Amino acid sequence: MFDDPVLRVVAEPVHDFDRELRRLVKSLTLTLRAGTGRAGLAAPQIGEPVRVLVYSYDGRSGHLVNPRLELSERRITADEACLSAPGLWRPLERSYMVTARGRDMFGKPVTLRALGVLARVLQHEADHLDGVLFSDHLEAEERERFLAEALPAS
Repeated sequence: MFDDPVLRVVAEPVHDFDRELRRLVKSLTLTLRAGTGRAGLAAPQIGEPVRVLVYSYDGRSGHLVNPRLELSERRITADEACLSAPGLWRPLERSYMVTARGRDMFGKPVTLRALGVLARVLQHEADHLDGVLFSDHLEAEERERFLAEALPAS
């Protein structure tokens, strides 16, 4: 969940493209597909602090290991949410287009160009790999309101 300290850890690069990595990609993919409305998931969200993400949106799906993003200057604001804080949406500005480079689970180079929502998904999930939550991008007042909803007093 949103207050889990693992979400604040900078994930480690993957060095071994082995059976364990393939198991992780499969687990992430199954977890992503297990719920409706899910478009992306990063390994830290399931307690694995390594640089792996999966995505599935509008007929495009896959995974990236050790992703690096090149962001366009054109930016767009749209509602965004996180599986770690279900049901809480906030408008957030992100780059409209992304070129993502990384590797697949076998170590082969991958380049993915994405626009709109898929570009947003990739940016959101890459943030998770750096210990950044989407609420970190909100203005201070809005972030306080969001956190009050995401982390109700116990």
